[in-house]
Parts: sequence; C-alpha cells; structure tokens
Amino acid sequence: MCVTTTFAKENFSELSLHDTLARVCWYAACTSANHEKTVALELGRRGMEGFLPLYSSVRRWEDRQVRLELPLFPGYVLVHVALRDRLQVLQVPGVARLVGFGGLPAALPDEQVDALRAGLRGQLCAEPHPYLAIGRRVRMVRGPLRGTEGILIRKKGVFRFVLSLELIARSVAVEVDAADVEAL
Repeated sequence: MCVTTTFAKENFSELSLHDTLARVCWYAACTSANHEKTVALELGRRGMEGFLPLYSSVRRWEDRQVRLELPLFPGYVLVHVALRDRLQVLQVPGVARLVGFGGLPAALPDEQVDALRAGLRGQLCAEPHPYLAIGRRVRMVRGPLRGTEGILIRKKGVFRFVLSLELIARSVAVEVDAADVEAL
C-alpha cells in the first residue's frame, strides 16, 4: 500500500517528501482518446511497468462479427512508478496527465490493482460498468420498477433503490442488484 509515513525528527518534511517521491506506486495515466494500447506499449518499450486491463467484446455488423479487445477503463492506463519518475510517464506520446488532486498525482491502492490483475489472469469475466456512487440518482433498467428513477443507497452491505413520492413526501427502499440500475 502506498502510504506516506512521517518521522519524529527535526527534518521529517524532507524525509517524508523523499520517501513519497521514492516509493513506487500505481498511478492512473489519463490518455488521449483511443490511445490506451499505444501508451501501454510505449511504456513497456521505455522500461516502465504499465497495466492496461482489457475485456473481450463481440461487435456485430450486417455482414460479420468481430471480437475486439477493449480497455476496461477507457482513457486510462495504470502505471507503476515512483513519483519522482512521473516526468518519464508524462513524456510518453498520448499521456495527458496523471490523475490526482490539488496538482499532485494520487496513488491507487496496491491491493485493488493486485486483485484486478489476479482476477484477469484467472480469466475473470469483466466488463465496464458505470460508476455508481452511493447516494447517486439512478434509473432501474430491469424488473418491475424498470424506468423508475430514484437514489442508490447501501444498507447492511446490500444495495437498495429508494423510490420517493415527492407529492406526499414519502419514500420506500427496495433491495436491488447493482446491475439493474444505471446512473443518470
């Protein structure tokens, strides 16, 4: 895990800054549109560890079917580097920036990236899904409430769809599968 540690010494700022810059972590590199594969290949060519998770998708046209390998996270390539080496990543053609906050790149949790890599190596069937934040407005796409809009919440580890009747200021929560809703 990439966590900055501080030391109880007079110049702890220098130590923690040095440690932060030297620690190798996973970062998300934002790429130009449809340049994910090119960026991943170029990172490898330059000796940097990149990770581009792909999924298989069948596209149908009138006269044929084509199986495509598409990025699981369109517009992003994950890169495993020390923060001090970020300039090398930013110099790769097709990389726009490293995702972060306040002008500083933010590290991704190693556990999440490792789990994703292990799952994809184990032939886990993955496909992109819209990011659904708890409390976000969603629309039901399957089931008896199909087409109904509400709010997605989580209670006791279960997703619930909250349907509000504004006229009478009352709501009802229904357990749902996250795959049955789409973000608005």
